[in-house]
This record gives sequence, structure tokens and C-alpha cells, in this order.
Amino acid sequence: MTKAAYAAFYFMGELYFDYASTTKVKKEVLDEMIPYFMEYYGNPSSIYSLSRKVKSGIDKSKNNISKLINCKRSEVYFTSGGTEADNWAIKGIAFANKDKGNHIITTEIEHAAVLNSCKYLESLGFKVTYLPVDHKGFVNLETLTKAIDNKTILVSIMFGNNEIGTMQNIKAIGEICREKNVYFHTDAVQALGQVPINVEEMNIDVLSMSAHKIYGPKGVGALYIKKGVKIHNLIHGGEQERGRRSGTENVPGIVGFGKAAELAFENFEEETDKVINYRNKIIDLLLKIEGTQINGALGKDRLPNNINVSFKGVNSEGLLIVLDNMGVFASAGSACSAGAIEESHVLKAIGLSLEETKNSIRFTFGYDISDDIIEVFVDKIRIAVNNIRSMDC
Repeated sequence: MTKAAYAAFYFMGELYFDYASTTKVKKEVLDEMIPYFMEYYGNPSSIYSLSRKVKSGIDKSKNNISKLINCKRSEVYFTSGGTEADNWAIKGIAFANKDKGNHIITTEIEHAAVLNSCKYLESLGFKVTYLPVDHKGFVNLETLTKAIDNKTILVSIMFGNNEIGTMQNIKAIGEICREKNVYFHTDAVQALGQVPINVEEMNIDVLSMSAHKIYGPKGVGALYIKKGVKIHNLIHGGEQERGRRSGTENVPGIVGFGKAAELAFENFEEETDKVINYRNKIIDLLLKIEGTQINGALGKDRLPNNINVSFKGVNSEGLLIVLDNMGVFASAGSACSAGAIEESHVLKAIGLSLEETKNSIRFTFGYDISDDIIEVFVDKIRIAVNNIRSMDC
């Protein structure tokens, strides 16, 4: 350890490695939002000049988001977040197209917003196929093709997995769906701003996004809906969002989302290359710790900022507590419920044993990573892992 890193070990503040859960708001984003709380406070649905200024802020944000995924501004609809976007995509398409069929295809490793939407539709008589994945988290394209029948109306497959970071071959999946004449939805909440997304080239019909994963505010997301897609509304009321999504818009949040998208677009190559290089460096260093296993795909098939790792003989719940006391914040590769870590459906689906699942932890980070941070971070992980193993002996 260098002298600088040694000093930082004791004096550096909190090390936040849970960017997949949420990111901090960039200063430029906050600065863009503030005037819309106090100065430009009008309702965007009103017709006077104050409101026209507010409306222009919303339009600017749609412009910025559309550039990030290469769609038309008119195809972006704001929501309260990624969960609402997923619900709207799946339920909205199911209800609007039930005259054609009642079959939906998804995977075993989707986010809860997708899986629980599908389970709800099953209770209403829809049929859902949950595709398995291999040990790295990939869907078999031949299996997907065979699963599509004349009753299939929607395929919903995540762009990049929030737990293990594996990215699907979205373009190939989109081509299959286009050939079979079924709608294709992807939850791109983790992928947005991290990897190139082109909804036209990838044949994506509907795509879910969230602001707080790209240094924007919480409580705002968006759904891309390709022109011509048959989809019902989930929220009814006024005529906001061109009659698609009722309710007075969260203008400061939307403006913040737009600014975050603008920054992601402008800094994409620089920040992504930096994060990928540091991810690979961290993985190499972690693998030097005895009994370390990386879960999910590697290289270009993995989200740039994601590392899911199992430390043999080290329970992730205990490790998280020790790391918290050491100022390192991370998460288990599974959901937390009432303070207890539940077995991850994703890790189970890729074939990990119950012990491996309980020993898995996820580290995710952002553009502000550095060599000193990595050195301190890995040293703290090594100390925590060795301490837990020594106590269990």
C-alpha cells in the first residue's frame, strides 16, 4: 500500500459501492433543478407565459433523453420511476393486445417490478413463460424463439441485470421479436448511460428508464414507447403526457433527469472507459483473495460498473455489517426484507448453491472512482474477509 493510500485508509470517508441501488445527484443536475422549485413554479398545463417556460424545461429533458437512446422526443413519457415504467409496459401492452393473445415471455432473473407484474397478469388469466438462463445469466436465443407462439404478445427481457451485471444480446432478441411480430420490452434501468442504447437498431418497442441510476433525482423515470405500439394507460385523469400518463408532472425531477441524460451523453465514452478499466482492475485484485468467485458474465458482456462476488465461507450479511463499520457501503446480490437478506432468485437461477448465494455480495461504483479509492477499498475487503474467516475457525 502506498503512503497516500495508507493515510487514506484511516482518514478517507465513506466508500460508497452501491451505485446500482442509487447514485448521488451531480451538482450540475441539482443546479438545473433548483429554479423549477421557486422561480419557474407554474403548472406546465396552464397557458400563460410562466407555464410555457416550465413546459419548455420538460421538452428540453425529453430531447436529452431521446438522444441517449436514439428515439423521437414524442416517444418519451415520464413516470415516477423504473418500477412504474415496467408496470406500464407489461400491463399496458397485455391489456391493449389481449384480443391477439394472452401469452407473455420473460426470464427468471428479471427485476421484481417485471416479475410481479407478470404474476399479477397470471392471476387475470394471462400465460407467462419464464425462460431459464445459463450459469452466466444469458438467455438461450433458440429457446426464446421456440417459446414464441401465435398467442405471444410481448417479450420482456432485461438489458443488463441489476445483480450480476450480465447484459443480454438485446439486438438479437429484438430481431427475433420483430420477425415473430411480437412487442419487445426491455428494462434498461441499469444499462442507461452505461452502454450504448439505440432503440431503432436494436428493434426495441418499449424501454424502461430511471433518473437516479445516472446521477439524477429519485422519484422520476421514463418509458420509451415506439410510435404505433398498442398500449393502455395505467393512470387515468387529465391529459398530461399527451393523454398517456395523467397527473401534474414532477417538473424539477424531470428537469433533473434531462440534465443527467445530457451529461451522460456528453461524457459517455470517457466515463464508461474509465469505469470498465477500474472494474477489471478491482476484479483482478479481488481474485487474489483466496476463495473468491466472480458471478455473472465478464468483459464486454457485463455492465461496466458491476462486480458480483462470492467469498467462500463468508456470509454476505455478516460481511456487509463488518464493511459498514469500516465505512464501506455495498449490498448483497439479493433483496432485503425487514432487515433480513433473502435468497437471490437471480443467483439461484444461474445455478449457485445456497451457500454460494449466501456468500455473495455486489459492488457497484461510478465515474468518481480512483486508484487510491480502489487500493483502500480492496484492502478493507481483504481485512474484513480474513477477520470473518478467522472468527469462524
